[in-house]
Amino acid sequence: MIDSIRKGLLQLGRDLPDNAAARFGILLDELERWNRRVNLTAIREREAMITRHLLDSLVVRPLLLGRRILDVGTGAGFPGLPLAIAEPERNFELVDSNTRKIMFVQHMAVLLGLDNVTAVKARTEDYAPAKRFDTVIARAVAALPQLLDIAGHHVGEDGVFVALKGRYPAEELEQMPDTWDYSVMELDVPGLEPGSRHAVLMRPK
Repeated sequence: MIDSIRKGLLQLGRDLPDNAAARFGILLDELERWNRRVNLTAIREREAMITRHLLDSLVVRPLLLGRRILDVGTGAGFPGLPLAIAEPERNFELVDSNTRKIMFVQHMAVLLGLDNVTAVKARTEDYAPAKRFDTVIARAVAALPQLLDIAGHHVGEDGVFVALKGRYPAEELEQMPDTWDYSVMELDVPGLEPGSRHAVLMRPK
């Protein structure tokens, strides 16, 4: 698995901490182990995990702003855990309402020594941190208007909301409230066909 991970990371073309590939391997090993008894994700094949969990998370690194990052609806910790491994100088809060998935995130944070990760069991709309965030990120959580309703208030004044989508979300963009500016970027994920991943970057006006 480590060789496959390193090959994918090389295709992404960004520097990583020295021990990152080994830690990514541990993360996916544990995800596979937990999946045998707790249903964390429908993706169970190792190569698919590398592409659709790991690389699909890391491709958004250039879009992160600031030091405080909130991953809403993190599920089993994606994209938050891979990003926290790759960006040790940034602080990540990973929020999900599913007890088993947050237990896995907490387990991985301890196992990997990720002092920059805080796992929170909560509904995003009910979560009330002391400060807003430089970047809020969500991966396959909800349609854009609903996403802004439940998590838009967590974005700081000069922050950005990064919504990760599959195909270009034309219909959702037509429903965007006029209180937000947005732009769309196509993401090039190694192993996935062109045009299959997009990021919508939303900023409050």
